[in-house]
Amino acid sequence: MKLKYILLTTALMASLSACDDMFEPAQENNRGVEEMLTDPNYAVGLLGYGYAMLPYENASVSDVATDDAVTNDKESAYSKMALGAWAANNNPMEQWQARKAAIQYLNTFLSIVKNVNWAANEVTNAMFIDKLSGEAYGLRALNYYYLLMAHAGRTENGELLGVPLLLEPENNSSNFNQPRAPFEQCVKQIFEDLDRAIELLPTDYENISSDSDVPAKYQNMGAKLGNYNLVFGTYQRGRLTAKIAEAIKAQVALLAASPAYRDASGVTSETAANYAATVLKRIGGISGLDLKGNTWYMNTDELDNLGSGEVTAEILWRGNISQGTDDWDIGITQEKNNFPPTLYGSGRINPTQNLVDAFPMANGYPITDKSNSGYNANNPYENRDPRLSKYIIYNGAKFKDKAIITGLYADADNKQDNGLNQLNTSTRTGYYLRKLLREDCNPNPSSLNAKKHIPVRIRYTEIFLAYAEAANDAWGPTGQGSNGFSAYDVIKKIRTRAGVGTDNGDAYLESVKGDKEKMAQLIRNERRIELCFENKRFWDIRRWKMPLTEEAKGMQIEKNGNALTYKVINVEARNYKDYMYYGPIPYNEKLKWSELKQNQGW
Repeated sequence: MKLKYILLTTALMASLSACDDMFEPAQENNRGVEEMLTDPNYAVGLLGYGYAMLPYENASVSDVATDDAVTNDKESAYSKMALGAWAANNNPMEQWQARKAAIQYLNTFLSIVKNVNWAANEVTNAMFIDKLSGEAYGLRALNYYYLLMAHAGRTENGELLGVPLLLEPENNSSNFNQPRAPFEQCVKQIFEDLDRAIELLPTDYENISSDSDVPAKYQNMGAKLGNYNLVFGTYQRGRLTAKIAEAIKAQVALLAASPAYRDASGVTSETAANYAATVLKRIGGISGLDLKGNTWYMNTDELDNLGSGEVTAEILWRGNISQGTDDWDIGITQEKNNFPPTLYGSGRINPTQNLVDAFPMANGYPITDKSNSGYNANNPYENRDPRLSKYIIYNGAKFKDKAIITGLYADADNKQDNGLNQLNTSTRTGYYLRKLLREDCNPNPSSLNAKKHIPVRIRYTEIFLAYAEAANDAWGPTGQGSNGFSAYDVIKKIRTRAGVGTDNGDAYLESVKGDKEKMAQLIRNERRIELCFENKRFWDIRRWKMPLTEEAKGMQIEKNGNALTYKVINVEARNYKDYMYYGPIPYNEKLKWSELKQNQGW
């Protein structure tokens, strides 16, 4: 995404801008620490880099390297990776350079933040130090979390290692040849940073209405309403908060408690469940699940009317609202890339039959349950989970008031361009992406019509699913710990929201709620469905130690008279090796630094 630049004023307000503007990183890299201490506009640019280099993607990228999707883009690095090109010197999933660069900026900022004169008023200055420090600690933790996902792993002797832990800024005299810290130590450090952020930051950025509402800590310093709202008020929305830090902590704990890491992480599923519960209790637990949250990208009235930094009930943290037509802007790029070709799209992301099969019937039963599901292989999309039609365009589905034909026959306009393998922009699987796209966009070059898009960083649904996964593992399907709701409660609420099992009391869910393993499989499947195309699947199947080589499949549909025939086809192999549950340390880094141990197999 192109950075939107802002003016940094001496009052510091613009430099501490809200969500709809991005920081401008410091323009001169050759200025010294002494100048930073006297120029808060320059100093805050270091923190600005932490925001400018956030690790989130604005679109689905890695899903085409999983069993959920393929792409018709022959140059896709992710597709090539899945076909066998993944290597320590060819790694589209690498986070090493960007995360370490961000951490260096954040460490530099933390080393000076208490010595910069952020405001003339002593109390306001102290509050800025707290807030800015909290943001930097939280952002450093986030960067280390992404480093662990991409590069933690087991060495040849089976030791589970993380990454080098750097907590001070490096300089020319630093020893760059640092060993990787144990995974458990890395997780502990991330938690410590997040705890600092939680302590220093407000739950949300809200204006207070009287001096008596100032937190006691700052009242004791003499802070008034004006001081507090300047530093912690609504103008700061979009920046890291205590609630966001709590959510990141829940994500880290779920990773650490997963099968691929739990034996050497020091984190239990009970801990992971409790961390997720902390976030969910802030919105009332189960009752806080947004009843429209599974289609947030379709809720155009909400999206189009969001104020600066505001979020919907589903979105915990978001990026900048975008509404442009340039290639860098996601205002219409996702639609250009993914609409079917007859709608002026390139049909890039093609969901697989594997993913389609994961959607149950509307009665809640998996399609593999021949006795109870009612699934008909000759009419495979009838009476399915309503989410299927909201997330995936299948043969005959209505999209922009047209029936999209992905089979090997003409549509109502006597065109076959959307059919299987008809053009280089046609689907390879018999399916097109529907999720994340705004149907009211028009990528027709002669009448471009861009709409507002909200890049979502963290959804509450993800935290609900994290709780369900960890709580089931810790206490079983109906165990609540001390939180007042169970994995079963969460999954029932999510499936009810989707319209699954609503006519039969979700008989399938009731049949598995006494079986921890079957519930675990259901929770993983619900996560797969709810978070599909959000760049979660690649690392999910690895932390779960699930098979990596399930071939991506599609559906070939032909027409004979009025009858349709359906044939499942093989589309693309998944050529991963057993050691690829963990990503590599970059090849060039290993060559440079003798203390860096490589993960097994790489």
